[in-house]
Amino acid sequence: MTRFSTLVDVLRYQALEKPDATALTIYADKPGLRPRLTFGELWAQSCHLAQDLSARTEPGDRALLVFPSSLEFVVSYFACLMAGVIAVPMMVPRRNAVQDASASIIADCRPQIALGPSNEFAGRQAILERLAEQGGSFQSVSLTSSPAASYEMRDNSQGLALLQYTSGSTSAPKGVMVSHGNLLSNLQMMKERLGNHAGSAHVSWIPLYHDLGLIMNLLQPIYLGAACVLLTPSGFMHRPLNWLKAIHEHRAEVGAAPNFAFDLCVDRFRPDLMEGVDLSRWKIALNGAEPVRAATLARFSETFAPYGFDPGSMRPAYGLAEATLLVSAGHRGDPARTRLFSTEALARGIVQAPNDESDACEIVSCGAPMDGLSLLIVDPQTHRPLPAGEIGEIWIQGASVAQGYWERGTQTQETFQASPTRSRPDETSGEERWLRTGDLGHLDDDGELYIVGRIKDVIIVRGVNHYPQDLEASAALSHPALRRDHTAAFSIMDDAGMERIVVVQEVERSQRHGLVEAEVVAAIQAAVVNNHDVALHQIVLIRPGALPKTTSGKVQRSLTRQLWLQGQLEPWNAARPRHDAQEDA
Repeated sequence: MTRFSTLVDVLRYQALEKPDATALTIYADKPGLRPRLTFGELWAQSCHLAQDLSARTEPGDRALLVFPSSLEFVVSYFACLMAGVIAVPMMVPRRNAVQDASASIIADCRPQIALGPSNEFAGRQAILERLAEQGGSFQSVSLTSSPAASYEMRDNSQGLALLQYTSGSTSAPKGVMVSHGNLLSNLQMMKERLGNHAGSAHVSWIPLYHDLGLIMNLLQPIYLGAACVLLTPSGFMHRPLNWLKAIHEHRAEVGAAPNFAFDLCVDRFRPDLMEGVDLSRWKIALNGAEPVRAATLARFSETFAPYGFDPGSMRPAYGLAEATLLVSAGHRGDPARTRLFSTEALARGIVQAPNDESDACEIVSCGAPMDGLSLLIVDPQTHRPLPAGEIGEIWIQGASVAQGYWERGTQTQETFQASPTRSRPDETSGEERWLRTGDLGHLDDDGELYIVGRIKDVIIVRGVNHYPQDLEASAALSHPALRRDHTAAFSIMDDAGMERIVVVQEVERSQRHGLVEAEVVAAIQAAVVNNHDVALHQIVLIRPGALPKTTSGKVQRSLTRQLWLQGQLEPWNAARPRHDAQEDA
């Protein structure tokens, strides 16, 4: 492929090479409404808006992109790149949201302008007020019937392609500075590892303010010259099988989503809704952005194999915004690998085979590091690289590692400029700078990466490490009235200074009537004790949709803990009190 300096070069190339090929198709929530743009039209619309932006901004200014999944978002993003403006994708604020990150994002990046849809949307007035406080303005964007044919670009090859605000699963959102070089490097890594090409149509429902939606599901197909089909997140949540139908209709090769999405497709499966659907052309079912469950891979493959889905298409992956996106994944066609670990040994930070079936914990491999990236497994306290067979923090080095956090020098130095402690001076040469991920994992003898948790989320009870995602999985599977992937486990300190575990669990909407709370609580307690040899201090059952999650579906444990401490979680039945598990222990 031609070497590019910026994402603008990529779009220009595609517009010249295949101007009439469809670049984008949007499945609006209204039936039958599917607006589209060719590569030539996308280029022209972006040039037209860039002219206007250039008159209102200076190079390096920030522009919020506050859109639903739409053609206007994509046009606005490329217009920002052309004008040398730093794009800041942001979630459209929701009514009555538990947490609205827009205030902290606006205060942090101080945008000169916000681009959004011409129609009214929830939270618009709040954004206007916050922009005014920062001296910024709002501009509505609509496609024009007479777009400009060209535009004199501002040179931004050494600048930022976007500020990607982290989803805040463990902390307040921070703006990750992603350069054109970072993006182009990671897009090429994806192309090579996943075997993608111009015929690899992508179908996605992930919102475009999230890195998986923006980079994997939008910019990757544009980089390839492939078609991109975007469904709305709300449409997927209400009718998840429509995602699979769209993959069939567009003969798509790539569809990426977090683990919960694959579970949701299984939970909502109905044979009559899948009639005539053929998934045999789906080659990359990338599963990432949250812990990948072996049970999910098995359930999804078993359910949809009769419709042509190849289990070898399942592609567990690992990534994070600070490395642009993708860090590790298996090659196209390679079957997903899982491995049985000793639960008791994991609690001690050691990798070994289970002693027996009751000690077994199945973990999914996220594949080998992308070509061009180096990984170290490091003791998070001493910063010494660990030998094979031990669990430590994952450190990353390579061209797709981002530039740092926006105007956060101390945190940038701590996170992006870490240096391992070497036993001998001759073990390295020159200055080493590594990205600290905060994730705990293990590289096996074949160089495959296994993720076991996050440093900040590890719960230590009586000197034993417990990973919240393991406790959450046991809790959610303990009773049919509970929702999978809608559980939060966290620790608190009791009056005696002892660390205790609290589990917050959503109930299934269809199971709320007739639910016997004591029976469900007892099932959760028994499952956690049996699987992890630890008792829960308190179990809180909450209504569907009440658990705080990030834009990618990650459970926000710290926010859940805060809401629990403040008594602000919404019980599954408001007339009943929370249940103290110790009373039944």
